[in-house]
Amino acid sequence: MAVSLKFTCLLGLIVLVGIVGLERIDAAGECGKSSPDKEAMKLAPCAEAAQDEKAAVSASCCAQVRKIGQSPSCLCAVMLSDTAKSSGIKPEIAITIPKRCNIANRPVGYKCGGMS
Repeated sequence: MAVSLKFTCLLGLIVLVGIVGLERIDAAGECGKSSPDKEAMKLAPCAEAAQDEKAAVSASCCAQVRKIGQSPSCLCAVMLSDTAKSSGIKPEIAITIPKRCNIANRPVGYKCGGMS
C-alpha cells in the first residue's frame, strides 16, 4: 500500500513537471508565444522608415517599436524575419528606427544579425 502511494505521488510529480515544461516550450521564442513574422505585421506603419533612413518615422511606428522593443531579441528577430524581408524592409535601416524615435532606453550596442 505504501509503495503504491509513493508510486502514485511520483507519477503525479512527473506529469506535473512535464506539463510545466511543455508550457515553457510554447513561450520559448524571441517574442514569447507570438512569432517574429506575426509581430512584423504590427510594424506596418514603419514600412517607409525601414526602407529609407531619411524618411520621417511616424508616431504609430515609434509606439509599436517601443512595445516590441521591450525585448531587444524580439525586435531583432522581427527586423530579420521573412515577413520583414519580403516586404522590402532593409534591416540595416530598420535597426536605426529606435534611435530615430528618440527611444531613451533603447539597447545601445545591441548586436542584431551583425548590425548594431
